Amino acid sequence: MTATVIDLADLDLFTDGDPHEAWRVLRRDRPVHWNATGGSATGGPGASGFWALTRYQDVHDAYVDAGLFSSRWGTVMGGSHRRDADSASGRMLIASDDPQHRLMRQQVHRAFLPALMDRARRVVRDYAGAALERMLKDGGGDFAADVAPELPAGLLAALFGLERRDALHLLSLTRSMIGFQDPRYHGDSKPSAVLVSSQVEVFDVMMDLMETRRRAPSDDLVSILLGASVNGRRFTEDEILYNCLNVAVGGNETTPFTASAAVQAFMDFPDQAQLLLDDGGLLPTAVEEVFRWTSTNAYVQRVATRDVELHGQLIRAGDSVTLWNASANRDEERFSNPDRFDVRRTPNRHMAFGVGVHRCIGMGAAQMEIALLMEEIARRGITFEPAGPPARLRSNFMLGLTRLPVHATASRDESM
Repeated sequence: MTATVIDLADLDLFTDGDPHEAWRVLRRDRPVHWNATGGSATGGPGASGFWALTRYQDVHDAYVDAGLFSSRWGTVMGGSHRRDADSASGRMLIASDDPQHRLMRQQVHRAFLPALMDRARRVVRDYAGAALERMLKDGGGDFAADVAPELPAGLLAALFGLERRDALHLLSLTRSMIGFQDPRYHGDSKPSAVLVSSQVEVFDVMMDLMETRRRAPSDDLVSILLGASVNGRRFTEDEILYNCLNVAVGGNETTPFTASAAVQAFMDFPDQAQLLLDDGGLLPTAVEEVFRWTSTNAYVQRVATRDVELHGQLIRAGDSVTLWNASANRDEERFSNPDRFDVRRTPNRHMAFGVGVHRCIGMGAAQMEIALLMEEIARRGITFEPAGPPARLRSNFMLGLTRLPVHATASRDESM
């Protein structure tokens, strides 16, 4: 594979190919890679395409320099029905720059304070434990469909004050938003139509919740944002809706894909699974290695605010620049033996959650969910074995398995 033929916009690479090999070549040969999507060989005014940063240090530095690499135009390529900028620009946490970002983050962060997280921890453990018990009773199943969704369902049930059924319905909507280019979700419809309709349905759910919480406030995220203000100005309805969407998508989509990829990793590296089953003290390092290894959120998009030269390439103001977390987390210059899944790896300063002012606000919640899942698996002594071929999501933004058939057996009584 040569850098000249690598196309990170080709979704076949992410379903049937090896993106990690593509990123390895780019890190070595072309760390600042212009990925044309309309035939233009270089960036600049009128160019159709994006720059791809693939080395750890370059991705890190771009995150940190939020003034040069702006988030205002949205973090996902093609993630909005508007073409000039994300429709949430300036109104959603992840699509804003300081000082607006900092002020907004202070309000949204209140949903992740200890009281709500303690409640979420209890619900997530109940949901995950029940799902694992059902799978063990059946001797296996599709982990991606039967167990993984219970993690975000538990989190969002707590954050939004939802019943399990409603949380799973919200998950189905955000899943079709993120997977809108996958035939599994768009079927015979146009992908762009599925994206828009899914966004509208999520907003409908949130608007219903807003009306309910106006009449009967609670301690959930919607109630918090209804009472939020920035410099004495109350959040607008759009700001509430977009930030609820932000939390719902972030909470719903990354964790179940991470969970399924973790189980796949433990099946691929059974010695590491046994280490964790034998020594529960490895849980903290194992959780961080899961996030490094899976790097579910493959990239984030930024837009250059001025001309800058990097590794001999001129990035012009207005160019789209993608920061590939999944590549940075396998950088040979940063991680020893990066293609080895190692539950004892330390230090492990991965960038699965980004870095700097835009570090994922739900990082603690995601770590809690994955840790709880692994605790419940280890407590029961569950061993997974493949029961059929997995299927990958047709997306270059979210690395995930839409199907993971497994056999499951337990060596311990769950009450231990």
